[in-house]
Amino acid sequence: MKKFNKERVLLTVAGPVIALAVAFALTSVVLLASGKNPVEPYALMFEQATFSDIQVLIINQASLYYIAALAVAIGFRMNLFNIGVDGQYQLAAMMAAIVGAHMNLPAALQVPLLILTALFTGAFWSGIAGVLKVTRGVSEVVATIMLNAIATSVIAYLWLPDVFGVKVGNNNTTGVMHESGWVPGIDMGDAGEIYGLVFLAVLLGVGYWVVLNRTRFGFDLRASGASQTAAAASGVDPKRMVLSAMLISGGVAGLAGLPILLGDTHTYSLNFPTGIGFLGIGIALLGRNSPVGIAFAALLWAWLDKASPELDFHGYDKEIAVIMQGIIVLAVVVSYESVREWGLRRQQRRVGAELAAGNVLGADNNTKEVAGR
Repeated sequence: MKKFNKERVLLTVAGPVIALAVAFALTSVVLLASGKNPVEPYALMFEQATFSDIQVLIINQASLYYIAALAVAIGFRMNLFNIGVDGQYQLAAMMAAIVGAHMNLPAALQVPLLILTALFTGAFWSGIAGVLKVTRGVSEVVATIMLNAIATSVIAYLWLPDVFGVKVGNNNTTGVMHESGWVPGIDMGDAGEIYGLVFLAVLLGVGYWVVLNRTRFGFDLRASGASQTAAAASGVDPKRMVLSAMLISGGVAGLAGLPILLGDTHTYSLNFPTGIGFLGIGIALLGRNSPVGIAFAALLWAWLDKASPELDFHGYDKEIAVIMQGIIVLAVVVSYESVREWGLRRQQRRVGAELAAGNVLGADNNTKEVAGR
């Protein structure tokens, strides 16, 4: 059993390590091809990570990435590809911003109200794709892509001055939220503030692990993702699990924008970060859908984002970080498949060796039995 656990840990760690090694190597090749130093950019970015203000920025950004990646990972565990996390999180953030600007309850009620608003908005938007899949067999990939486009149009409509929009110069906003909905951060002095809702990301990670690994629902979810036919044979309703997974995935996606919304911007505007949902896909893949693995992947992605601007001041293009992120995603897919095949071959060889040993032992026993006669 210990040997099996060691091999399982090795297979889990090998994929990300290989992917990162390949990404660094190929990015170095790109730098060499362009006549640049292949080592200095990494040294500069690692140096940035030692500064306290950059560390705060990395933690804050990682909290958004982590929640978005958890939303993607929930779908992956059910063998669903929720590619609509970006639309779900943006629409949810906007609805929370609108509610926060037009309602002014005590903080003890206002903050939970905004969290629930974002949660249910994201769940509702992903639930549309879930209903289409279980009732009409529509692929969740196609449905969520279309819903992303529709979400963009809905947001543009809500930004109209006659609806909920507040024009600030050339910027479209939802107006500043009431202070009762602001979540204070952790003051780090000159380094800035860590978002107060970083703890929300931690709680979601713990909840994700507990539900998947310590509850019947989590077992049914994983079983349905592995084989809906086998799960149905054991009494699990696959359609109910698909819909549940989409609702939970969308609900978590809806929370992805809250750390920055309630902790910094206090309004939803054209400057609000976009694309986080799509980055969450790569982060979930790199983290192998594990809450701890996703945390490290989110920190890596945030480090590449926040440390790369320094490269511009040293004659390097900060897009090097974007190249690395893209290569990491490609390398993750290739390395995981390679590691999986390697693991299968090892397992097949081990089983073959055990069977051969069993045959030899059986032959020895037969020989002894004949000799005894």
